[in-house]
Amino acid sequence: MGSGYIARRLQGNVAWIVTTDISPYAVLKVKEANVDVLRTDLLAGICGAFDLILFNPPYLPTQPDERIADWLEYALDGGPTGREVITRFAGQAGSVLKEQGRILLVISSLTGQKEVERLFEHRGFTGQIVKETEIEGEVLFVYRFRKISP
Repeated sequence: MGSGYIARRLQGNVAWIVTTDISPYAVLKVKEANVDVLRTDLLAGICGAFDLILFNPPYLPTQPDERIADWLEYALDGGPTGREVITRFAGQAGSVLKEQGRILLVISSLTGQKEVERLFEHRGFTGQIVKETEIEGEVLFVYRFRKISP
């Protein structure tokens, strides 16, 4: 669940920050950190054009019989492939991203790098890994995606 940590670190260094989360608990935590936050599902209700979107989605592959009705688990549950939420996001992101805008997306080696790259490529983006780190037997990647210029 989001805590507003990244948004707090960015405050004062950017003109405007919009933070979102679907979890009511995460939204409360972010508000307690004095960060403006909207409770919404991905980009629902968001309009405007952004220079940068940071997204740490639920990316762990989770089978239906592994699911637990808990907000913390919900924050990690990426569906059977780990890409359910990422796929939805990829379909929405282009509508709120400026032409020269960027997306920074966190995924796991368990999520399927090539499949995530293809999700974005099919929607007009090009991507590259800008950071990776190994944690507890998996590798976390930060991808930067940009719209492909015509």
